[in-house]
Amino acid sequence: MQLWYYWIKAVEQLRPACSRQRTFLWLLIVLAAMTTRKDLAGVTSFVRSHWLKAACYDNLRKFFNSSGIKPNKLSDVWVGLCMKLFKPFLVMENGRIVLLADGIKIPKEGKKMPAVKLLHQESESNSKAEYIMGHSCQAVSLLVKGASAFFAVPLISRIHEGIVLSNRSRLTLLDKLINMLLQLNLAHGFYLVADAYYASKRIANPLLDNGHHLITRVRTNVVAFQEAKQPQKAGRGRPKFYGKKLKLRFCFKKDKMTTAPSPVYNEFNVNIGYRSLTLIWRPMGKRVQFILVEHPTRGRMILMTTDCSLDPISVIRLYGLRFKIEVGFRQAVHTIGTYAYHFWMMDMTPIKRRSGNQYLHRKTEDYRRQVTKKMDAYHRYIQMGCIVQGLQQYLSVSCPELVWKHFGSWLRTMKTQREPSEMVVAHALANSFPEFLVSLHKGHYLRKFISDKFDVDRCPQLLLGD
Repeated sequence: MQLWYYWIKAVEQLRPACSRQRTFLWLLIVLAAMTTRKDLAGVTSFVRSHWLKAACYDNLRKFFNSSGIKPNKLSDVWVGLCMKLFKPFLVMENGRIVLLADGIKIPKEGKKMPAVKLLHQESESNSKAEYIMGHSCQAVSLLVKGASAFFAVPLISRIHEGIVLSNRSRLTLLDKLINMLLQLNLAHGFYLVADAYYASKRIANPLLDNGHHLITRVRTNVVAFQEAKQPQKAGRGRPKFYGKKLKLRFCFKKDKMTTAPSPVYNEFNVNIGYRSLTLIWRPMGKRVQFILVEHPTRGRMILMTTDCSLDPISVIRLYGLRFKIEVGFRQAVHTIGTYAYHFWMMDMTPIKRRSGNQYLHRKTEDYRRQVTKKMDAYHRYIQMGCIVQGLQQYLSVSCPELVWKHFGSWLRTMKTQREPSEMVVAHALANSFPEFLVSLHKGHYLRKFISDKFDVDRCPQLLLGD
């Protein structure tokens, strides 16, 4: 029960994101339902998790299509709340916080769902089809550390493919990610850690212009240039800028590699070799630091950072934590249901199987408005899923003993001395939810709001004390 008091104390700080008190109360209902539900069947699972009346289904569906809560406003308030909740747990490097970025592709087969398109999956997993119909999202997470585990706290996630509102638009996925990231208005400087897809001047230059830095992996065929030696006497024309060209895959020379214990997370008694080179990268036209890493079992890798003063070991350690956003995606999909929305647009022209982007510049203004409204509904749902997951991670790192106390179940690999996963926190909250509702005094705003929405036939006897 005490877990819910911590939970609601944090959620109350989301009130500025809602235009009305009633909208905020419905937000509480949705966040609590996403936390305690037993299945991921969309809005119907919210009704089941709170034993609500059937009429609440339409109210919940209208809530996601309401303009009373703006997705961008909700994400801004959530980012500010994260910086408060996780302040003691932030992973800091040179006075900067660490952000993780990546993309995720969600299968969707609705023929009347905007932004659904044919997507190619690069994953080598046999459980994933090479091509799917679905939504392509990009997400940004905040890296935090508890006593013994790291978490990627989701800050924001948006659908960035499938809809083209104007044929003049030239924005790429990289442009959309950096715009989404910089619109968060973070007060801290940060390192953005991302995979090789984001090793681009479209990401690096805007970050540098705003005082931030990029850490990423680059392809093994990358080339860079030494700085040109300037002549003692200036001649005619522009001074030479690029010097000798280097193919970095040929720079793994054992006599120039430094041996050190591996800083990779959860890796012990392993030595790696690394070499740091500060060179000019032509796509940016600026000096960057390349770190050539040779691992005894994982092979070779070339990392890059725009911060030339950053210790190479720190670069390797931070990039080694990039996979935490992948772990977060798995929890978001299978435990929280962040992407388990099923909102259709009735007036939409049905899409065809294996179709691509939906171009709307020749559609009517009313049609474009309906598509934008439906996309906002998707983004509200996704953002609320990010909040639910972040709150579970907050309870995990701040009061792990209390979570394990209320878990009330069993795991084959249960380690009560470590921070629990989001699944364990969700079980603990679900087990104590009825007791929490009953413990609220009769004048509490949440109890007053939810009491007349119970379906008495399905409501547990414990909740009939009013």
